[in-house]
Amino acid sequence: MFSRRLPPHAELNALSQAVDALRAEGAQVADLTESNPTRAAIPYPAGLLASLADAEALHYEPHPFGLLSARGAVAEDQSRRGVRVDPAHVVLTASTSEAYSWLFKLLCNPGEAVLVPRPSYPLFEHLTALEGIRAHPYALEYHGRWAIDVDSIAAAPQDVRAVLVVSPNNPTGSYLNEEELQRISNLCRERRWALVADEVFADYPLEAEHPLTDIAARSEVLSFTLAGLSKAVGLPQLKLGWCIAGGPAPERDAALAALEVIADSYLSVGTPVQVAAPRLLQAGASIRAAIQERIRRNLTTLRAAVRRYPACDVLRAEGGWSAVARVPATRSEEQLALHLLRTERILAHPGYFFDFSREAYLVLSLLPPGDLFDDAVARLLRVVNS
Repeated sequence: MFSRRLPPHAELNALSQAVDALRAEGAQVADLTESNPTRAAIPYPAGLLASLADAEALHYEPHPFGLLSARGAVAEDQSRRGVRVDPAHVVLTASTSEAYSWLFKLLCNPGEAVLVPRPSYPLFEHLTALEGIRAHPYALEYHGRWAIDVDSIAAAPQDVRAVLVVSPNNPTGSYLNEEELQRISNLCRERRWALVADEVFADYPLEAEHPLTDIAARSEVLSFTLAGLSKAVGLPQLKLGWCIAGGPAPERDAALAALEVIADSYLSVGTPVQVAAPRLLQAGASIRAAIQERIRRNLTTLRAAVRRYPACDVLRAEGGWSAVARVPATRSEEQLALHLLRTERILAHPGYFFDFSREAYLVLSLLPPGDLFDDAVARLLRVVNS
């Protein structure tokens, strides 16, 4: 009855079932997986959402790529990172996931493939399946920092049409560096691949100095940079993302012309959020600063706590909202995560959720309030070292 494109959707895994059962009982859980800033006691400016009520939103004048005023605001916002973007190269979407969907439609025929990083956030398998294409993994390896194994990209199947990079990656926190970008760009040029750069966490450097960002604006090959209000302004509920096209002008312009057909078929972005976009992006600075202060503070706390336990380590986190803790492999990651939840009411993501190649890792969000984070981390480390 149903399409083969539908990803597997079996019953919840054991950890999710255990969380749901505890919350149904009214138990308080220290959630070290929280990735929603609106639930993390981040301060937001008073009147932030007032611009959503602008009377201009009563007028509906759809454009496939979105209102020029909103696209101009996105382009102008990129200038704070030292790049110039033409508003004509900005495509508004309802989310980064939708941007991926449109790019897969643009770049791939059914059954073809895109290259995706591993470990990384477990979303690509679903997004590609829904478009009738395949996600083929390439490796990130840790040698004091997470680095892309470019050889694993070079060994890709012949039906690959694009390389996806997440910079900084979620959850490893690794930014693409200049050498990696050059080597990947060379492969893209040789094999006529497009480069898709997910930069939703680009505004949040941690242990990286002068990280490489805005890849499409700097690229020598057909490229697309994805981001949105969800992370750039800490407002995931407003559903506004964007895709910036870059690379050689003939290829970029041909891609935009084709994307216009796709975008015009959906017209998915609401008018109120587009009208509000200039003011929301202007207000984003204080929100980003508050998030940045929180994640830096919690990473410092985590590193100090881990120093008391030589069997544990926190891997280098160049950017993003997560930290990866390497812990003693005295039991499986799932058993450890379930034990933490049942005995300490602490929820942490096991590494296998993100396709880490070996055990044992825990992935911890750096967003929770400091008092909750400090207490949960102290108890977590006592348990994993016991």
